Amino acid sequence: MSLPENLPAGHVRVENLSIHLGSGRDAFEAVHSLGFSIEPGEFVCVLGPSGCGKSTLLGALAGHLRPSGGSLEVDGQPVSGPSPQRGMVFQHHTLLPWRRVRDNVAFGLKMRGVPRAERHARAEEMLQLVGLEGFAQRWPSQLSGGMQQRVEIARVLINQPRLLLMDEPFGALDAQTRMMMQALLLDIWTRLRTSVLFITHDIDEALFLADRILVMSPRPGRILEEIRLDFPRPRPRHADLLTSAGFARLKRHCLELLRHEDGRQLPRLTPLGLPINEQTRPRFAI
Repeated sequence: MSLPENLPAGHVRVENLSIHLGSGRDAFEAVHSLGFSIEPGEFVCVLGPSGCGKSTLLGALAGHLRPSGGSLEVDGQPVSGPSPQRGMVFQHHTLLPWRRVRDNVAFGLKMRGVPRAERHARAEEMLQLVGLEGFAQRWPSQLSGGMQQRVEIARVLINQPRLLLMDEPFGALDAQTRMMMQALLLDIWTRLRTSVLFITHDIDEALFLADRILVMSPRPGRILEEIRLDFPRPRPRHADLLTSAGFARLKRHCLELLRHEDGRQLPRLTPLGLPINEQTRPRFAI
């Protein structure tokens, strides 16, 4: 499917989206009247408590769930089902244990009929991109959790998706490996500039990764606030950023938002974590 000429690749538009799950007396509204957009090449994190509908939103964008109302568009086309142009990375890897690493990465190309030599060459390129050159012939069980997630990311990226959907992909990793994977993801994203929608309930992770954070309320999930981040890219070393005054203020604000069902009573902050007032308004904008 060709893209409309007036829209660059990776543009996402969500308008008045509502999703109901279950049936009969067990039916409930998971997300309510969501509306936001993602610009091409933008890295957006969705932050919210467990059960607020973050993964439901991602499932709808991936084409696995049908909205109850509203619309979902990627590059001007309605989302009507799964597509390799919308790559999905889950918290736990979905690698095929009976296939070696290179064949796992190349599996999507095989299903599309790409010749063996070409798909293996492209798989090797992807493994090099995620820092796993030399591991092509290993089995998934021979890799650490972080390495398995690298293979998972390579398997998605080999399809050259316009939108990368990530559902808490580092949530099962230990703290040190998680930080390493966050830095690796930013390095890959800087090179490829694929649009990213990243689901997390970890405030530090969202602040470190994102251009913008969408904070969701408890179920039914809705957007409480959009926070734009102006931390410089490439992001400084993790410790330098996480201990900065601006980072601490924004983290405190996010914590307060997540503790309130309605965030309207909280002061909004500038991208550097300062309350918006008459002194800051001319210099910063949310």
